[in-house]
Amino acid sequence: MVFNWLRSIFKKEEKEPDTMKYLIVGLGNMGPDYEDTRHNVGFEVVDALAKEQEVKFENDKLGDLAMLKHKGRTFVLLKPSTYMNLSGKAVRYWLDKHKIPKQNLLVILDDLNLNFGKQRLRGKGKDGGHNGLKNIDQMLGGNNYARLRIGIGDDFPKGRQVDFVLGKWDKKELEQLPDILHKAAQTALSFGAIGLDFTMNKFNKK
Repeated sequence: MVFNWLRSIFKKEEKEPDTMKYLIVGLGNMGPDYEDTRHNVGFEVVDALAKEQEVKFENDKLGDLAMLKHKGRTFVLLKPSTYMNLSGKAVRYWLDKHKIPKQNLLVILDDLNLNFGKQRLRGKGKDGGHNGLKNIDQMLGGNNYARLRIGIGDDFPKGRQVDFVLGKWDKKELEQLPDILHKAAQTALSFGAIGLDFTMNKFNKK
């Protein structure tokens, strides 16, 4: 009886969430064919953040991982290797692995409905047809987690949406991209440092 009681206490302690840890997920597809494509802007944001903070990604289970410290918080950066449509598998695994609560999850992705370079941070929302978000919603049992959408625009002929999304940045976009990635990286850090609401007020208006 006492043994079972003690075991239940230890089990509860093991599952206690770490509120000082944050999982920052950039969505994209692994492989050279997808490098520098609009659909991989989530990867590019976490790459930029890792570079600015001087940490490196290492291959791990279901993705590439990097870790950094900022203002007393631990940030786990993740680029899922599951391909976009199965991103939720990697997200759920690393949330559980690091005991990170869902409210400390931020997913970064591309968005056709925002003008190129614009970003929009929200605490929850619909998947908007984005297969990465759709799978994360399924794997986490809901859409109540933060997401940072990066606008890629919709400058494509009718019927060419897939080609545009999976296409590479053009010369003009590439010139502006470093500033866009830097702002998004700073937004991700702010999300952990000062919280969702303050970060939305600070960065969504810019």
